[in-house]
Amino acid sequence: MDVSLLIGTILGLVIVLTVLMFILLKPKKQKKVKKSTISPSKKTEKKEDLESLRQIIKNKNSTKEQLTYAVDQVLKNYGKIPEKMGVRLHPKFDIYSEMLVTLCRHSNTSKNIILKFDKELAKMNTGYKSELNDALSKGLNSRL
Repeated sequence: MDVSLLIGTILGLVIVLTVLMFILLKPKKQKKVKKSTISPSKKTEKKEDLESLRQIIKNKNSTKEQLTYAVDQVLKNYGKIPEKMGVRLHPKFDIYSEMLVTLCRHSNTSKNIILKFDKELAKMNTGYKSELNDALSKGLNSRL
């Protein structure tokens, strides 16, 4: 009886060990991780505010596609800067000036994105042409 109990116990432990080894060594299925990126196709339905587009431009991890999307949306929806108040600039101009400088300094930007933003803003806001050129010069001169 002792020998049969010992053999039964050993066989039971071998079976449990085999099941545990199978569970541990079984290849795991990799779940697809969906990156959180801004895709132009999904965002065309929803109009974003100027501040969220500004944050995309400020974010150092934004990709070239995200920058292009943000610039396109700014120009499309918020391209017109309010007129000057006499000789003084409108306070909203500072937002556009900051975006242009930040866009110039961004590590993932390209000349095409910068030039498009500058030219389209200058075309839409002729009264601010010299100020936009100053902001562009400031941004390009501050590049690393």
